Amino acid sequence: MATAAPALDERVARLGVIRRLLVRPEIGALIGALVVFAFFSSVADNFFGVGGAARYLDPASTLGIMAVAVALLMIGGEFDLSAGVMTGSTGLLMGFLAAEAGWNVWAAMAVSLAFALLIGFLNGLLVIKTSLPSFIVTLGTFFVLRGANVGLTKLITDEVRVTGLDDAPGFSSARALLGSDFQFLGQTFRTSILWWIAVTTVASWLLLRTRSGNWIFAVGDDAKAARSVGVPAARTKIALFMTTAGAAWLVGMMTALRLRGVVSSEGVGREFEFIIAAVIGGCLLTGGYGSAAGAALGALIFGMTRTGITFAGWDTDWFFSFLGAMLLLAVLVNNYVRRKAQEVRR
Repeated sequence: MATAAPALDERVARLGVIRRLLVRPEIGALIGALVVFAFFSSVADNFFGVGGAARYLDPASTLGIMAVAVALLMIGGEFDLSAGVMTGSTGLLMGFLAAEAGWNVWAAMAVSLAFALLIGFLNGLLVIKTSLPSFIVTLGTFFVLRGANVGLTKLITDEVRVTGLDDAPGFSSARALLGSDFQFLGQTFRTSILWWIAVTTVASWLLLRTRSGNWIFAVGDDAKAARSVGVPAARTKIALFMTTAGAAWLVGMMTALRLRGVVSSEGVGREFEFIIAAVIGGCLLTGGYGSAAGAALGALIFGMTRTGITFAGWDTDWFFSFLGAMLLLAVLVNNYVRRKAQEVRR
């Protein structure tokens, strides 16, 4: 006697490949990256190929490191407007200690990292304790750091920059790790690209495979509800601010070691680029949604657009028009993807 086939559980949703792709937050950025690549490959000489990749991956890499860290913070429901100027502050502090005080570069970098993590901790603590919007708290930090960068640099060096890093002990080994080049297929690439890949991989694993990743999504979606089910919301948010500050330190070190010096205005204004790259990559401004891979793709689009406009011989002022259009399009796509994801969950 044949046995009846087991009834399918109506609670188990069977999704096709297309619908599974549509609910991924980075799908819009992936499509956008392919379109931008195809467009500039057709209108710009030398864009297509390994040589072009070396050019657009260079600016995309440092932006991508910051975009990934900022994406984690945005998924957690917060913003950091001091992230850009922090890249300059950490580089300047390292420069003061190494070039002016004669410290070993590695020791100066360690102190600079501790400073960055402290600022990140204070940003997070102020947001938690005062319940002020992170936009306001970190905007205040931005102005404090920006003023200190210029004032201290002029006070210590009588200029607006710190130079002479290459004369400090430990410079060569530090630069080899964070600011050097490598050859691939006959072209020169920056080591920052490898760091970008590593940061994106670790952040993606953290978000998708760990309990901490679940906490980040939970506090960004509804912090009060997350606390009610035992999620350490305060600790999670403070850790995210410290992560963003740590990423700013990494980019600050890369820039300072690569250029053998730092200007006091380094990083000012770039915080908006970080946020835009994260939004283009699928993050919602309201929190609780996004991905590290999407933020990395957003940075890639940014790098390809900037390089493609230059290769095409266009006026670079048009770059910001392209950037604004991509931001508006990304917000619309992200909202659509979010609605589709919610429909699938129902």
